[in-house]
Amino acid sequence: MARKAVGIKDVAREAGVSVTTVSHILNDVEFARASDETRERVKSTAERLGYGANRIARSLRRQQSEMIGLLSEEIATTPHAGRIILGAQEAARKRGLTLVLINTSRDELDIQRDTDALLRQQVDGVLYATMYHREIDLPRSLRSVPTVLIDSTSQDGSVPSVVPDEEGGAYVAVNELIGHGHRRIGFVTNSDDVPATRGRLAGYRRALAEAEVEFDPRLVVAEQSETPGGYKAARSVLDRDRADRPTALFCYNDRMAMGAYRAAAELGLRIPADLSIVGFDNQELIAEGLYPALTTVALPHFEMGEWALGALAELMVGDADSAAKDSYQPAVLSCPLVRRDSVAAPRPAGGSAGD
Repeated sequence: MARKAVGIKDVAREAGVSVTTVSHILNDVEFARASDETRERVKSTAERLGYGANRIARSLRRQQSEMIGLLSEEIATTPHAGRIILGAQEAARKRGLTLVLINTSRDELDIQRDTDALLRQQVDGVLYATMYHREIDLPRSLRSVPTVLIDSTSQDGSVPSVVPDEEGGAYVAVNELIGHGHRRIGFVTNSDDVPATRGRLAGYRRALAEAEVEFDPRLVVAEQSETPGGYKAARSVLDRDRADRPTALFCYNDRMAMGAYRAAAELGLRIPADLSIVGFDNQELIAEGLYPALTTVALPHFEMGEWALGALAELMVGDADSAAKDSYQPAVLSCPLVRRDSVAAPRPAGGSAGD
């Protein structure tokens, strides 16, 4: 699984100096003979090519720190996604590796600064976990060290990655509603154009098509994927005559589902007697705390962390300076349904307590 990386010979050739000179300058070898101009040229060349001093030291000494860096893009502050860290940590412990965590933001400068901080710790590889499923431009510094992405893919496909099966999870969620007899199913979705939004809409449509239920675009309402957005979207799709109103809602995530609960209550709709709701994410503080408890689809956070650490361990075994794949296809992990109490069969016509 090794991929091509910039080598010390590449830096030496570009800077017009010997390999030894590059090694001495980037590793701050005492008494190394090099002018200030040469030092600056070598360092700027190494930075431009994405080659770190710690990488050179490892390749020359053939040593490993047995430490793995986990660059967490805000996920350390979210309890549900913290299972990514747990999955990676347990997989690392089994291999005798230590996980070093840095929580960063989505700001490009912060990411670059925190990536550099990890590399200064001489980590043997990096796991880069993003806040939500999307495509990213790999930080420059990570081109010189084995790297695996979690919950994202690289724009050029140059590194292994693992993502949730967004379409499959939505398909399972909507099939749960169809299995209970619902045919008019609304979709409260995200307004951001990201892979999760596209995948969940595709899963919703596929489940309807297989059940021979005609897709009605009026039942799909997009808002910001937070509780207020879920409330606003649910009010829009539910506040209509009973004959035109959906008997069930599939919500983009559990936060939007929480907003849908509020909208249903304001309209006098009981869950699940008058309206069934299924969420996505399985944020347990929300899903178990709602009344009735929310049926939802679980994101495989633990499994993604575990898979990514295993893939990184394999990547580290190879010769990082050898030829590698031109691109990697992301690993896609399934999203299982977690049944609770928010789904029931639709009420027969004329029997609703919500009118």
